[in-house]
Amino acid sequence: MQSAGDDLISLQAQDAGDAQLLAAALRHDNRFIDVVAGVETVVVRYDIATLSRAQAESRVLELIEHRADPSTVRQRTLEVPINYGGEDGPDLKDVCEHLGITEAEFIALHTGRYTVEMLGFIPGFAYIGGLDARLAVGRLPEPRQSLPAGSVGIAGKRTGLYALRGPGGWPVIGRTRLQLFDADDENPFLLSPGDCVVFVEASDT
Repeated sequence: MQSAGDDLISLQAQDAGDAQLLAAALRHDNRFIDVVAGVETVVVRYDIATLSRAQAESRVLELIEHRADPSTVRQRTLEVPINYGGEDGPDLKDVCEHLGITEAEFIALHTGRYTVEMLGFIPGFAYIGGLDARLAVGRLPEPRQSLPAGSVGIAGKRTGLYALRGPGGWPVIGRTRLQLFDADDENPFLLSPGDCVVFVEASDT
């Protein structure tokens, strides 16, 4: 636990799943103005008008001690069908050539279960951890100015899902037709941190 500002406390988590559990526990206290979970950190903003730093840190430690056991937490699971390659995945061919594998081998390695670590850099963009190390590639030399909603990119250890049309610098290997954003819904973005996603090859690929 360390200070991140006059009214901020930063906590180190073991991994993305632990960060989400920490954040969920801390959100139960209405004296905290905001609790934001990252990939391996949680930042807590508290009301300095009602809490001293020592009081805030004491309350944080108390809530952490009584947080839920990970084995008792039910994780929401969503299947995400992906159309790999072609117009939907314009970088898949180059990625496979770089990795020295076939597209079929890539798809076999990429499909499976993953965890949403966080949402960033544009609204609804999901950082999804757990990418097989054999599929690790870097970002594009030049980012694209606009990618369609549903685009699926990879970079480093992660897969990224674009809920909305927007710019992106990750190699795009496919696209999902799953509706990731609904402006009329109370929670407009389909994915949330902590969700389990299962990537499958779309039947219409």
